[in-house]
Amino acid sequence: MQKEIINQLFEKFEHACHNIEDIECWSARELQVILGYNRWGNFTNAIEKAKKACGVTGEAVPDHFRDITKMVGLGSNAQREVTDIALTRYACYLIAQNGDPAKSEIAFAQTYFAVQTRKQEIIEQRLLDVDRVSAREKLTKSKKKLSGILYERGVDSAGFALIKSKGDQALFGGFSTNDMKRKLGVPAARPLADFLPTLTIKAKDFANELTSHNIVEKDLKGETKIANEHVENNTAVRRILHERGVRPENLPPAEDVKKISRKLDGDEKKIVKEVKKKK
Repeated sequence: MQKEIINQLFEKFEHACHNIEDIECWSARELQVILGYNRWGNFTNAIEKAKKACGVTGEAVPDHFRDITKMVGLGSNAQREVTDIALTRYACYLIAQNGDPAKSEIAFAQTYFAVQTRKQEIIEQRLLDVDRVSAREKLTKSKKKLSGILYERGVDSAGFALIKSKGDQALFGGFSTNDMKRKLGVPAARPLADFLPTLTIKAKDFANELTSHNIVEKDLKGETKIANEHVENNTAVRRILHERGVRPENLPPAEDVKKISRKLDGDEKKIVKEVKKKK
């Protein structure tokens, strides 16, 4: 396919993109013309095939194919209402996949929407990774804060380790920290939190913050009283999760957060490098 044709098609697809309720959509009427379908009836046949394919993948068809109406000009400033369909990027991809790849417009659309859909998936995953790394860093800070408060109240490092262990046992329904490491396949020398899903990391962080607050608020002193407080807070957090159908000890392990952090750092360097090139 010639570069000039590719550029023309790219501009057409970009120009035809609309924003409906913060979701990128394409008008089926406009897409019909871009993809080279002369008759609306022929194009709706392709749409019906795409809808079936959408249903097979488990996606809700109305979420990707929304019936709408639009006004079209008839000349002499006259207009009439016609039916149309707002198509998401995924819907457009499925339509293209059900088209004739021998047509240059279809071949381009198959690649265009496939690549763009993949980009969206990459962006979504990156945001999830950033959230997890951020949650892990916050847990480290809340742990350090709690450690400082305990030290001021006469609890040494061994006592702090014991209090943390009791807190984990309360959060994980009786499973100790080492039990959870074995259950999730975490290396003995690595922190359990590095392999916990984001939800559990945030749960542990919240319990830490509650304990830090209540130690000061209640003026608690001594390992026993503080340990009891930490257990109560982790139990309360577990109760909330349980009420929402979540048992933290049954959640699968997540990818090593340090590995994710290194990947994000590497991606950041690549982005900076690309930006500099374009200046």
